[in-house]
Amino acid sequence: MQRIADLAEAAYPGEACGLLLGFHRAEGDIEVTRVAESKNMASSGRNDRFEIDPELRFNLMRELRGTGYVIVGHYHSHPNGLAQPSATDLAMVYEPELVWLITAVVGGKAVKSTAHLLSPGGTYFDDIGLDYLPAADTT
Repeated sequence: MQRIADLAEAAYPGEACGLLLGFHRAEGDIEVTRVAESKNMASSGRNDRFEIDPELRFNLMRELRGTGYVIVGHYHSHPNGLAQPSATDLAMVYEPELVWLITAVVGGKAVKSTAHLLSPGGTYFDDIGLDYLPAADTT
């Protein structure tokens, strides 16, 4: 989680993005074991869109084949926004089974991360119970 917060801060005022790799547990939980940073391929000059690099995605899919690990979701940041899915996020859902991890970055500092899944009807996101507050800088 701290790595995602760091990447979100580094991308500010742009929007950071990447993939979450891991597996689905038998009891229904999702475990993230690795974060794969992506260049944001969305139109330059915007900070309200993200697009994962398709080459990264396809390379990871090949790498994970037969390992038991899969792409379980993606992360992105909301520069000067909330750690909640936006209307744009809802409109961009392509794979409803993927987790949406969103990190709010205010004034260049990651302040909160939350995780969501698309609702069964596909009309809103359900919060899946992750609320992460990055450690305060003590330096």
